[in-house]
Amino acid sequence: MADRLTQLQDAIDNQLTLMYAAVNYIRTRHPYGDIPGQPSQAPDPAPLSAVPQSLPNGDGSQPNGPVPGAKAIALDQQQGSKTSTPPPEQPDNFNASLHELARDLVLQEQQIEILINSLPGLGSSEPSQQRRMRELEAELRTVEGVRRKAEEEKEVMVNKLGDILTRTQRVPRDTSMLQSHVHRHVTMS
Repeated sequence: MADRLTQLQDAIDNQLTLMYAAVNYIRTRHPYGDIPGQPSQAPDPAPLSAVPQSLPNGDGSQPNGPVPGAKAIALDQQQGSKTSTPPPEQPDNFNASLHELARDLVLQEQQIEILINSLPGLGSSEPSQQRRMRELEAELRTVEGVRRKAEEEKEVMVNKLGDILTRTQRVPRDTSMLQSHVHRHVTMS
């Protein structure tokens, strides 16, 4: 798990990505508004005569009903290579998407606030933080001294153990003596 600052940076990066996506969505998918007294700037829908309602079968008869997506195909053909922007959303869909984007942005902002509030030192002044740092440094020096002393004691004990082991001699075992002792013990029982 990453530290709090890394989590905060990731959350801010995510917030910026969400903001960019929201602005880009609004810019490219907004529905055109009608302003009274002004000409519409919305792209002209494909004329119905240009939209094939059905495709002929090989014998000249028409299939059952209109071709799905025929208007969209005709609109793409009409626009051709003029633009690569998608068509505007319907106002209801656009507003629902805006609400969802706004909710995501607010949730991300709340997550950032939680991360900021969890950072250490926000509730104390600079002098109190410096005092706490000095206290922690003194405590660290004390603990380090105890550790050094324990390390020295360990070295002394290891040296004593080494001396004891080098002074010990291996005593050769006489197996015949051991066998007679075991034999005596067994016969007495």
